[in-house]
Amino acid sequence: MGKQRILSGVQPTGNLHLGNYLGAIRNWVEVQQQYDNYFCVVDLHAITVPHDPKTLAENSYKIAALYLACGISLDHANIFIQSHISAHSELTWLLNCITPINWLQGMIQFKEKALKQGENVGTGLLDYPVLMAADILLYDADKVPVGEDQKQHLELTRDLVIRLNDQFGSPDHPVLKMPDPLIRQDGARVMSLTDGTKKMSKSDPSELSRINLLDDPDTIAKKIKKCKTDPMRGLEFDNPERPECQNLLTLYQLLSGQDKETVAADCASMGWGQFKPLLTETTIEVLRPIQHTYAQVMEDKGYLESVLKQGREQAESVAQDTLNRVKTAMGFSKPL
Repeated sequence: MGKQRILSGVQPTGNLHLGNYLGAIRNWVEVQQQYDNYFCVVDLHAITVPHDPKTLAENSYKIAALYLACGISLDHANIFIQSHISAHSELTWLLNCITPINWLQGMIQFKEKALKQGENVGTGLLDYPVLMAADILLYDADKVPVGEDQKQHLELTRDLVIRLNDQFGSPDHPVLKMPDPLIRQDGARVMSLTDGTKKMSKSDPSELSRINLLDDPDTIAKKIKKCKTDPMRGLEFDNPERPECQNLLTLYQLLSGQDKETVAADCASMGWGQFKPLLTETTIEVLRPIQHTYAQVMEDKGYLESVLKQGREQAESVAQDTLNRVKTAMGFSKPL
């Protein structure tokens, strides 16, 4: 038996932040030796909302470089850019044609983002989950690392597997593999520095809401100094009336590598004036080696391009096999 396969990706919209790192990428790094990994930069997803065409390509390369800087190893993973493999778009269309539209209209993220965009909401935003399903299914992924906010999208993927296999396959010969979620509880949702009830997000208009992986020490110190807290002395976990306290303690726990009980005991009698410098120093030290490696990778464009070329070639081979299998099952003729 070979290793199980993982597929995951991040959009090239803005800089990656601590939420992306602690909720996703660091988890990939910790388990990468156990799996056959495919990590993509999902640039097709990035255009479901208004985007700047002048920065899309550059940001895609930056995300790939950050994957490497955060510890993704080419011994265990393929890194590639989603749009470089046309099978993503083609399988999306095939899946679109068996997806009931009411399944998509009920998606929570679509409703939330559609409200923000108003009359300018595009079809791509509605169709985002089908593209995500195509991403996963092209690589016969066994596991998909997802946060709590992406569980609904993975359920749609699983529903589409059932639907397509029922229509075009058989119990003995399924067309597509059923993927399972891989959810890590600790740090699965890193919250905003300006509102402990909202997820840390690249789309938040306030830069003070997040710490980016490439923020310099002075910027990190400024953001933590200004982050929202409460007037109570003594820091504690699991008090629903103190969401900012919960978030900042969790950040410190994850970044310092200590267990929850140790952090709770050490910080129980602290005030914010004592805790914030501690969180600042810890954050800076964790990000320092990532920033150093990132700078080295970005300086060697030839190396980064070779990584993406190799990743594309490997991923394209797997994706095309899956696409051909689906097209055959659905009755398409083969190219002459």
